[in-house]
Amino acid sequence: MAKSGEGRTLKHAATGEIMGDIREHKHRLPRECYKGRVRVSFTFCINDRKPVFVNDNIVREFVEVLTDIKVKHQCINWAYVFMPDHIHLVLEGKHDESDLWKTAVLFKQKTGYYLKRKSINAEWQKDFYDHIHRNEEDLKVQIRYILENPVRKGMAEDFKEYPYKGSLDFELEDIIP
Repeated sequence: MAKSGEGRTLKHAATGEIMGDIREHKHRLPRECYKGRVRVSFTFCINDRKPVFVNDNIVREFVEVLTDIKVKHQCINWAYVFMPDHIHLVLEGKHDESDLWKTAVLFKQKTGYYLKRKSINAEWQKDFYDHIHRNEEDLKVQIRYILENPVRKGMAEDFKEYPYKGSLDFELEDIIP
């Protein structure tokens, strides 16, 4: 593989043909920043922007995985939005032992396995994007932003109409009236 800017260029081993770029996001914060009672917004993207999350069954399966993992890693899910080619999650650690980094990695691992097992021709990008919330106002702004994503993309006139959003621990209307 040859380096190409921020990501890597993937070349076919036999022919040398360029197969595409793999975008990577390097985390600047130490892993300790994801531990304890912190709030983090994550964005997980599908390689090549393939529209995976347009099927009720896939979204339902991924929400079930998220439900199991949030319990295991002792976190709260403030909101989630499944766009066709990426997912937004807002999580918060419930205890000092909570680890949102491990939660994110396990979610990608389990759902990546699901995609392979079900022969869905898609896979996650190598890394993910994140934003650590500094205060309550930042949290609400970020939740509103991800909920409005389908509206900005012309997929709904109001976020309340979009089917692939929710919260596992709250009523969205209580967070964002």
